[in-house]
Amino acid sequence: MTESNEPMVVVTGATGRLGGRVARRLAERGVAQKLLVRSPERAPELPGATPVRGGYGDRDAVLRGLSGAKILFMVSASESVDRVSQHRAFVDAAAEAGVEHLVYVSFFGAAPDAVFTLARDHFHTEEHIRTSGVAYTFLRDNIYADFVPALVGEDGVIRGPAGQGRAAFVAQDDIADAAAAILTRPADHAGSTYDLTGPQSLSLDEAAAILSEVEGRTISYQPETVEEAYASRASYGAPQWQLDAWVSTYTAIAAGQLDGVSDAVPRLTGHPATSLADIVRATRG
Repeated sequence: MTESNEPMVVVTGATGRLGGRVARRLAERGVAQKLLVRSPERAPELPGATPVRGGYGDRDAVLRGLSGAKILFMVSASESVDRVSQHRAFVDAAAEAGVEHLVYVSFFGAAPDAVFTLARDHFHTEEHIRTSGVAYTFLRDNIYADFVPALVGEDGVIRGPAGQGRAAFVAQDDIADAAAAILTRPADHAGSTYDLTGPQSLSLDEAAAILSEVEGRTISYQPETVEEAYASRASYGAPQWQLDAWVSTYTAIAAGQLDGVSDAVPRLTGHPATSLADIVRATRG
C-alpha cells in the first residue's frame, strides 16, 4: 500500500470472467486493490478491494480511479469498431496518472497483419503501450478453452473455416494465475511478453472428440468455406467488423497462427497448464 493509503494495484474488468478471477486471486494474497469498473455496484465484494467508477473513454474518471496506483492490470475493452482508440486514451490516462507498470491482456500472435482481425487491435495497443513510457508486461492469450463448448451448435456440430489447423486453447484460470503472479512481482517481468497456452495444440476435430467424451454425446467438426461461414452468420445482424472477427477466428486457426505450445503457464504459475478436457469437466461439475 502506498503512503497515502491508496491501493497500489488497479484491476480493470473485475465484473468480467478474467478480471474477476484476477481480483479474487489478489484478494486471496492480501493485496490491496482498486477495481476500476463502469458499474461499481456490480463489482465483486472482496477483502482489501475498493470499487471505483471509470470507463476506458472517461479520462477524468480514469485519472481519479488510478490516483495513487503504481501497477495496472488492463483487460481489453469490449469489442467495438473504436476499441483501439479507447485503449490508447486509457493508456495515455494511465501514464498521466503516474502508473509505473501496466500488465496488458493481449492475444497470441498479435501482429499488424494477423489473420484474426482483433489480434491486430492488440498489436496496435501493445505498440502504444511501448511508447507510453510505462513499464509493461504483455500476456498474449490463446483462445479461451472455457469458450470452446460455446462453439458447438444446437445440433452438436462445430462449424467454421478452420481447416485442419490447430489452436492451443488456454484456461482462464491459468491466465489469472499467471497474471496474479506477475502483479505481485511486476519488476521481475518488466518488458516481457508471454504466450499463454494450454498444454497441447488441438484441431477442431480433436476438440470435438474431447467434448464428445466428456459430455457424453456426439459432437463433430464440419469445416466451412469462408463464404459459407459468412453466409451462416449473416442472420445474426452483426456489423461487418464483428462478422470479420468471428470468421477470422477460424481462418487464423487454418493459417496456423494459433498453433504452438508455450511453457509460460507452468513457469509463471508453478503448475501445469490445464487441459481442455479438465476445463470442460470442471465447468460441468
